[in-house]
Amino acid sequence: MTEGAPLFRETQRFTQPWLWAVLILIAGVAWWGAVQQLYFSVPFGNRPAPDWAMAVITLVFGTLFPLFFAVIHLTVEVRDGGIAYRFFPFHLSFRVIPATDVERLEACTYRPLTEFGGWGIRWGAGGWRAYTTGGDRGVRVYLRNGRKILFGSRDPEGFVAAVRAVQGRRT
Repeated sequence: MTEGAPLFRETQRFTQPWLWAVLILIAGVAWWGAVQQLYFSVPFGNRPAPDWAMAVITLVFGTLFPLFFAVIHLTVEVRDGGIAYRFFPFHLSFRVIPATDVERLEACTYRPLTEFGGWGIRWGAGGWRAYTTGGDRGVRVYLRNGRKILFGSRDPEGFVAAVRAVQGRRT
């Protein structure tokens, strides 16, 4: 990616209250079961898991799963070279779409559940790929090679304006 400050930068996280309520509920049940079974020696449930399995369940669902959702984030930048994006921890480095590869783009309102089955890195009908963390606003990017990508955004108009500014510099 070229040097210099980005014209547009947005970092998004999973901040939906309902998601965090579910994660906290699952973690709470895992920890409650672990304390009951491992500390107080009272079997958890009608068919309790062995102690080692309860410890693994607590580690995975009580600690690692919520931690995963706490660190996951989507970063999108528009720089002189084009659009750079990273959906950490799935992408350890930025992926770049050169501005010259963008045929057109548009700010939009989309339906995450019906078009893509939810949020995250998703595939949709018609060959779309989506990178979203929440909400229903974004930018549809049509590439010259036929690929179509949707980026979720809290400021889709600013995103589009930044890409158009970069494309204007190159013509």
